[in-house]
Amino acid sequence: MAKLLSCVLGPRLYKIYRERDSERAPSSVPGTPTSVSNPPSSSWDTYYQPRALEKHADSILALASVFWSISYYSSPFAFFYLYRKGYLSLSKVVPFSHYAGTLLLLLAGVACLRGIGRWTNPQYRQFISILEATHRNQSAENKRQLANYNFDFRSWPVDFHWEEPSSRKESRGGPSRRGVALLRPEPLHRGTADTFLSRVKKLPCQITSYLVAHTLGRRMLYPGSVYLLQKALMPVLLQGQARLVEECNGRRAKLLACDGNEIDTMFVDRRGTAEPQGQKLVICCEGNAGFYEVGCVSTPLEAGYSVLGWNHPGFAGSTGVPFPQNEANAMDVVVQFAIHRLGFQPQDIIVYAWSIGGFTATWAAMCYPDISAVVLDASFDDLVPLALKVMPDSWRALVTRTVRQHLNLNNAEQLCRYQGPVLLIRRTKDEIITTTVPEDIMSNRGNDLLLKLLQFRLHLQPLGGGGGLVCVRAALLPGRAWTRLPLEWEDMKAEGRQQLALFLARKHLHNFEATHCTPLPAQHFQMPWRL
Repeated sequence: MAKLLSCVLGPRLYKIYRERDSERAPSSVPGTPTSVSNPPSSSWDTYYQPRALEKHADSILALASVFWSISYYSSPFAFFYLYRKGYLSLSKVVPFSHYAGTLLLLLAGVACLRGIGRWTNPQYRQFISILEATHRNQSAENKRQLANYNFDFRSWPVDFHWEEPSSRKESRGGPSRRGVALLRPEPLHRGTADTFLSRVKKLPCQITSYLVAHTLGRRMLYPGSVYLLQKALMPVLLQGQARLVEECNGRRAKLLACDGNEIDTMFVDRRGTAEPQGQKLVICCEGNAGFYEVGCVSTPLEAGYSVLGWNHPGFAGSTGVPFPQNEANAMDVVVQFAIHRLGFQPQDIIVYAWSIGGFTATWAAMCYPDISAVVLDASFDDLVPLALKVMPDSWRALVTRTVRQHLNLNNAEQLCRYQGPVLLIRRTKDEIITTTVPEDIMSNRGNDLLLKLLQFRLHLQPLGGGGGLVCVRAALLPGRAWTRLPLEWEDMKAEGRQQLALFLARKHLHNFEATHCTPLPAQHFQMPWRL
């Protein structure tokens, strides 16, 4: 009876991976550390095959989940419609509650039938036994056996805790349960008295900004966190995860961040191969609709590096919602996991980000200044100009306030706190981070990210002052040649400083002739220039 109850309440099982053995011969594919013998032609061949009762019950529950998600997103309009029609009276609500209760009982019965179907399947019974044994004792053998299954990640045991490093427990300056430190935006109106009356006057605007950020704003900024999109992408995500596990010998892990969010990660270790790049770890930060299963991790993997991918809070197996504070908390535990569990030194860690992932990458560079390098692909300096591009002009004040208070992705400000090597990859046909049209490369916000970085590092004059930034801005036009570097820096004249700015701009920025979502080829993934 206990096993039957475990089958009723257990997670959904998606896939049973092919057996992996670290002792087997290396793969003939370059950069792949291990290989399995006689692999089937496709990862689809090893899907878990449920019995008919479990299969049909799963379909019903999945359909109910989709309807619930649609109802959740449309609930404000539904309540407004029901109110206008007079259906929210007590005489109408009571019968409706009876119908809802009956439906819930029916769904509970379907879940019980699904549990019976699982109980009759020896594969699921074996899986649930391994899962329960791992929760009781997280030994290496139990974890190895559990890694052969792909199932609902909510039931995966936690592999690494944010407080696990001994230095965190002894330090008072580390992150608390409230979260890691972020750079806070300056007040919009400096010098004004912060009186009780002024706070009351600001309250309606603050409430409006909060509602916009937590409803429409967050879902527009991170569409990958929308459940319906994840449901549609589930087959692709499962196939991508199977490729990482079966072909690249990836190891999945659950990390617990300081805010309580669980972060889904995938680690591919190349340190045991002949590839010299395998000694370096590339931590990949995905875009606003990217997942490590099908995201930018493929680029450093093809280049032969060890790779650690992770999903944003609220994406796939990760819990929570992707607000800047939660994003930074997640990135912090990922870096700690790489250092204290995977055994990489900060000097051997490279942070690679695509698009909106530049926020967490620059935060990591700011807070972990000893990391080896930062590579930002198709990223931007600040979110406000891009948000204003897609919203009506009449909403300018509301959009600016909402972004600054709740969705402040200040990439340039964070990157300027990092003194190590940086490489910016600019997409010449980028349709996302340009503020006009994709053909207008001068409106690409990657240009502004470069200019702010050079202005901070070289103490250059603003663009209106006739300094080095003017030359850099002009050289950013397509087809312009770059001026070479004079070797002297001390007592350098204005012309020499301009030439130095142009040289550093050339070293910090590479062009890639592609649109925003085109995968970056491995040959374009290069280490930044070092002095």
